[in-house]
Amino acid sequence: MPGEHPPTLDPIAAARWRRVAPPRSPWLHEEVARRMAERLEWINLAPQAWAHWEPVRGGLAVQPALEQRYPQAECLLVEPEPARLTPVRAALERPWWQRWGGPRRRIVEEVAEGAVQMLWANMALHFALEPQALMARWHRALATDGFLMFSCFGPDTLRELHALYRELGWPPAGPQFTDMHDWGDMLVAAGFAEPVMDMERLTLTWETPQRLIEELRELGANLHPRRFPALRGRRWRDRLNEELAARLRGPDGRLALTFEIVYGHAIRPAPRLRVQPQTSVSVDDMRGLLRGGRKPPQ
Repeated sequence: MPGEHPPTLDPIAAARWRRVAPPRSPWLHEEVARRMAERLEWINLAPQAWAHWEPVRGGLAVQPALEQRYPQAECLLVEPEPARLTPVRAALERPWWQRWGGPRRRIVEEVAEGAVQMLWANMALHFALEPQALMARWHRALATDGFLMFSCFGPDTLRELHALYRELGWPPAGPQFTDMHDWGDMLVAAGFAEPVMDMERLTLTWETPQRLIEELRELGANLHPRRFPALRGRRWRDRLNEELAARLRGPDGRLALTFEIVYGHAIRPAPRLRVQPQTSVSVDDMRGLLRGGRKPPQ
């Protein structure tokens, strides 16, 4: 199983990216959110409250579809970055004459323990400095039998760009992302049950190298510890554009890159108590045991 820290994320660069990432939803994140929402058809549980984790970067366009699917549920929009509070308020604010009806929403920095029955986290995990700690936060936020829905990049993402950099003798083009089976192992280690993982590969195309680079900058930054140590000049940029145009062009004349998208679903099960002379259990966990009709082992 991978260690607690991803091996190819520079902690300082990753923390900075969280602060400076554009306060808007990239197109690809919106598309992944739409596809993840289709997977809710497989789930019969109806939450009374649910959390939308970091909705600005994860994708705000899916919010109406999720609210339509769970019209009676309250939504907690978890946006801990102050720079993104303005866009999330602007995107989700309703006219004053509609504020007394429709979906119930609250913007929060954190979710109380056991407060929601669904946690929606789109495209947040692959840049998490401590993914297991983040999963533990998600686990605490969920009530017993609540479920997690998440997505992230997989290891085949930008494989063509990584190959190009290697062939040119350049440092890595970006971090290596975690395999979906390792994510499943981490979910179990965090206390989740019945993890279901799947993936798909998307091919995106662009007309020019300039447009390709512009969109990649919307999605993220090169956070690899062994990336280029300093800024490159115009000559290097021109060389990169030339290589992209020469090596990534497909039969249709457009430049193509692969993105692997990993989808995950897991449940917070009722806690199991070990047999000890003295056992401590939180009130919330005890409530979960009682609601589930489960008894501590004798």
